[in-house]
Amino acid sequence: MKWLVKSLVKGLFKLLYRVEVRGLEHYHAVDQSKRPLLIVANHVSLLDGPLIDLFVPGETTFMVGMNHAKKWYGKFVLYFGRFFTVDLNSPYAAKHMIAELKKGKQCMIFPEGRISTTGGLMKVYEGTAMVADKTHAAILPVYIEGAELSKFSYLNGRFYSYIKQFWFPKITLTIQPAHSISPPAGTKGHGRHHAQKQQIFTLMRDMAYYGRVREKSLFQSLVEAKATFHASETCVEDINDQHLSLKKLLLASAVLGKQLHRLLGDEKRVGLMLPNVAGMPATFFALQAYGHVPAMMNFTAGLHAMESACRTAELKTIITSQKFVDAFGLQPVLEQMEQKGIRFILLEEVRERIGVAQKLAGLFKVKSALPGYKCDPHSEAVVLFTSGSEGVPKGVVLSHQNIVSNIEQISAMLNLMPGERLFNALPTFHSFGLTAGLLWPILKGARVFLYPSPLHYAVVPEMVYQTNARIIFGTDTFFSGYARKANPYDFYSVKEMVAGAERLRPETRQLYAEKFHTSIYEGYGVTETTPVLAVNIPTAFKNGSVGQLVPAIEYRIGEVPGIEKGGRLLVKGPNIMLGYLLPDNPGVLVPPEDGWHDTGDIVEVDEDNFVWIKGRAKRFAKIAGEMVSLTAVENYINQASPEGHHVVVAVPDERKGEQLVLVTDDPTLSRSTVTEAAKTKQVADIMVPKTVILVEAVPVLGTGKTNYPEVQKIAERHFKS
Repeated sequence: MKWLVKSLVKGLFKLLYRVEVRGLEHYHAVDQSKRPLLIVANHVSLLDGPLIDLFVPGETTFMVGMNHAKKWYGKFVLYFGRFFTVDLNSPYAAKHMIAELKKGKQCMIFPEGRISTTGGLMKVYEGTAMVADKTHAAILPVYIEGAELSKFSYLNGRFYSYIKQFWFPKITLTIQPAHSISPPAGTKGHGRHHAQKQQIFTLMRDMAYYGRVREKSLFQSLVEAKATFHASETCVEDINDQHLSLKKLLLASAVLGKQLHRLLGDEKRVGLMLPNVAGMPATFFALQAYGHVPAMMNFTAGLHAMESACRTAELKTIITSQKFVDAFGLQPVLEQMEQKGIRFILLEEVRERIGVAQKLAGLFKVKSALPGYKCDPHSEAVVLFTSGSEGVPKGVVLSHQNIVSNIEQISAMLNLMPGERLFNALPTFHSFGLTAGLLWPILKGARVFLYPSPLHYAVVPEMVYQTNARIIFGTDTFFSGYARKANPYDFYSVKEMVAGAERLRPETRQLYAEKFHTSIYEGYGVTETTPVLAVNIPTAFKNGSVGQLVPAIEYRIGEVPGIEKGGRLLVKGPNIMLGYLLPDNPGVLVPPEDGWHDTGDIVEVDEDNFVWIKGRAKRFAKIAGEMVSLTAVENYINQASPEGHHVVVAVPDERKGEQLVLVTDDPTLSRSTVTEAAKTKQVADIMVPKTVILVEAVPVLGTGKTNYPEVQKIAERHFKS
C-alpha cells in the first residue's frame, strides 16, 4: 500500500512542482557494492526530504531529529520512508549514521543541520565529514533549486518578510559526481577534522554553482528572470527616480532594440557610453536583444584612450545621451571623435521615433523569437577595455557564457535574495561594476540602485542610508573616501561590503570595524575573468587574504625569478575571456593560450585554498640584484600615514639598477619621516624610498584604481628637471 501512495505523491509532486532531475548518470556510476553511499544536499525547505526520497533512486535512510518526528507533518512524511530518530544535539548522533552506513544502507544527511533562512549555504557541521571519513563512503551531492521560493521554506523571517513566495515553484534536483573525503596526508586531530570540514563546505558551495549554471545568452537569461521572479517588482532604480521592473526592462529591450537595430544594420560591435542610470541596462539589453555586442566606453579615460578603443575594437558607432554629454562636459570630445569618423547615436533622438504603435508591437512581440535569445552562448557578448593602468588599453572580449558563469560563481559565494537591494556606484565600463554591480542583481531577481559616480564621497553614504541597501561594492579608494564623510549610522542596513579592483588596506578595514561596526569582505578579480576570481565570505574568511577561488576555477603558480614564496597566478575556467583585441592588430581576437590566463599577479595559495596577493609582477623593483615589492613598501608607509594616498614607483639608477620613489599627497611625509617609519617596522634599508615627491592629488582612474603610468611620469619628470 505504501508504494502505491508513494507513487501517487511522486506524480503529484511532478505535476505541481514540475520536478526535473538532472545527472542521474552520476548516481548509477557509484558502485555501492564496494562502498556505502552518503547523499548530501542543501536544505532550503520542508520539501527537501520528500524530494530526495521520491526522486533519487534507491532506498534512502534519513537521520531525523526527535523533535521533527513528533510533529504531525513529520509523522506523515516519515510514514513513507526509512528513517531513524536521534537527538541532533547529542555528540553520539553521527554514530547512528555510521552504523547504518556500515550495514550497507544508502543514507542521507543535510550538512547544514537546519533549513536555511537565507536561501544560500549556511554553517556546515563537522558530523558529515566524520561520518564519511569513518565509513569511507562515497559522497553524492544533490543540489535542490527552486524549493527556497516555496511556501515551505523559512525565508519569511526578519530580513526577508518582503519576499513573495510561491505555493508551487518549479524545482530542479541536480545530482553531481560522487566525491570522497581525503584529508592531507599526515594530518591528525583537530587539523584532520578541520580539513574534512573544509572539504564538505567546499563541496556544498561548489554544488550550488554546478546546480544552477546553464548555457544561455544574456538576453535569454533576462527572459528567464522575468518568468522566474515577480516581473512587476522594481529591479532597477536610479538617482532620477526612474524605476524599471523586469517586465518594463524586457519591453524596453524589445522596443528600443528594434529602433537601434534599424540604425546599426549589420554592425556587430557598438560603443555604449552612459553613466549609472536606468537607461544603461535598458540600452545594454536592447543591443543584446538584437545580437549586437556592446563595447563599454570609459568616458573618464580621455579623448586619446577613447579613440584608441574605437580603433582596437573597430567601432563605427557609439550610443550615448545628450543629457549625459552635457552633464559631464563631453561635447568637445564628441566633436573631435566625429571628425575621426565615429558616429554618435543619441538616445533622445531615438526615443522620439517610438510611439504607441512601436510600444504595442514590442509588447506583443515574442521575446524568445528575438535574435539575441538564440545567440550562441559562447559567442561575443560584451567588450570591455582594460583601464590603461599598465599602458594602452586593450579590448577584453567576454562571451555570454563567461558572464552567466561568473554570475553563478558569485551567487555560490555571496547570497543575494530576490527583492534585496544592492547599491552600485561603480561604473559599468568596469567589469566589477557591470557583472557584479548590474547584471547579477537584475538576473537574480534582486534590485539595484544605480548611482552615477563613486567619487561623491559625501553623497554615496547618505544614499546607501536612504535606500536601505543591503550590499555595496567598492574599491579601497572609494571606501576610504566614504568613511571620511559618512555618519556612523549610514551603513546600518548593509549586510555585506565587498571590496575589489585594488588591494584593501588594513587601515581601511580597521576604520570600518571601529566606526561602522561592519566588515569589508575583500575579493579579487581581473577584467579578463569577468571579473570575480576569489572573495572572502562570512563562512570562509581570512583577514588579509582575498578569499578562496570561486567554483570551477583551476589554477597554477608560475615561477618568478627572485620570488621565493608564491609566483604568477594563472587561471582557467568558464569565466575566462574569449580573448584580447590588441591596439596593434585591431579587430582580431587573440584567445588565451590553451584557455589559461596569466593574471600578472604574484600570489600564494595556502592549505585552505585562500589566495594571498603579494603584488603585481610589474610592481616589483630589482635593486642591487634583489626583488623588492613596491606594494610591501607602500604597506608600512600606509601604516605611518593612514589618511594619505601613497604610491611607490621605481626609476632607473646607474649604481643599483633601480631606486624607489614615493609620490604622496601627505605634506607631513618626508625622507626622514619615511626612514623613521621603516625603522619602526624594522624593514630593510633597501625598502626605503630615496626620494619623496609631494603632489596635490595622486592620479586615479575612473574605476578608482591608481593611475600608475601618470604616477610614473611624475617621478620621471622629477629627475629630468
